Amino acid sequence: MQPIEIDGEFVTAPRATYARLREQGPVHRALAPDGTQVWLVTRYDHVRKALADPRLSLDKAHSSGGYKGFSLPPALDANLLNMDPPAHTRLRRIVAKGFTPRQVERLRPRVQRIADELLDALDGRDEVDLLPAYCAPLPITVICELLGVDAADRREFRSWTDGLLAPETPRQARDALSSLYRFIVDLIAAKRAAPGEDMLSTLVQLRDEEDRLSENELTSAAFLVLFAGYENTMHLLGNGLVALLTRPEALARARAEPTPAAVDELLRFDPPPQLAIRRFPVTDIELGGVTIPAGETVMLSLVSAHHDPDRYPDADRLDLGRADNPHLGFGHGPHYCLGASLARMEVEVGVGALLRRFPHLALAVAEDDLRWRNSFRNRGLRTLPVTLGTARSL
Repeated sequence: MQPIEIDGEFVTAPRATYARLREQGPVHRALAPDGTQVWLVTRYDHVRKALADPRLSLDKAHSSGGYKGFSLPPALDANLLNMDPPAHTRLRRIVAKGFTPRQVERLRPRVQRIADELLDALDGRDEVDLLPAYCAPLPITVICELLGVDAADRREFRSWTDGLLAPETPRQARDALSSLYRFIVDLIAAKRAAPGEDMLSTLVQLRDEEDRLSENELTSAAFLVLFAGYENTMHLLGNGLVALLTRPEALARARAEPTPAAVDELLRFDPPPQLAIRRFPVTDIELGGVTIPAGETVMLSLVSAHHDPDRYPDADRLDLGRADNPHLGFGHGPHYCLGASLARMEVEVGVGALLRRFPHLALAVAEDDLRWRNSFRNRGLRTLPVTLGTARSL
């Protein structure tokens, strides 16, 4: 099987590119930008099955090609995205206590206040880039308050995550990782010296007083919650707003009735995570009529699965009332995203507050002129320029 090359088309036109691949078959040999050969899975049923298949390991130790990912230090590598059960189950049970639906709903009034304060700062402006002004600071503020990070220490997060997920140079990625690592180590030390009522203080206590997780697991958990807790939500806000602002019918419906179902449809339509975390078969497996040898890299395309016409009627239409929508944007199976409830609530509140405050909100550039990050893994905008129009009183 001749490998296809994962190139710029996967960034600029992912839905059209994956549509061609789905027609050719569910599983393809592909050449990733880093030069490694991978197996790319494109159809919904096969992606969903693979996400829950215990024979597909997240642990890089099972990679026959020596895959190293971000080359994280051990203190950041012992996180849920690199673990299989039973270690994954144990650590997930500890961290999950901060993300129960009840806990998330308790945060809703605070998330609404944060959104309103950010929008207050935009009143009177004609044009603004919503990424730094709204889409980034909303989830950053929420996750930092959850972890107990002081406001003055939040400014560099976006540059660090961009440096890791869409680096312009290898050095940018190394510098971003180094900065994040130092920040987290210092933050844990501060919580040990002066614990608070936040999630990180609780995790430090579980480490120091009950010995329920190792020091590396503690540092890695803080890294994952901080890193993943805002990155995908920021781009879900951005991608979702572009989808709405370029579709008047959907925009009108979102203004009239922002609902959790609408958030799920936005996530199905243009998910920030284009691919699930790489997986490695622990034994030879058959998937979509193809035998994948143990240790080789498997990449599961979420965006392709979400636009599979065999699963979703009229899949390329943004339908905020779509009733049957078991999307895979938060994963499936034992690795289902811990922060799914929080992300849904933040986007529901964030989009609703923005559309109510600025009923004449519109893109300031043509859709084709929007600039996307150079990443085939995580789809997100570089900027989101909009015109605000006249704000109405709340």
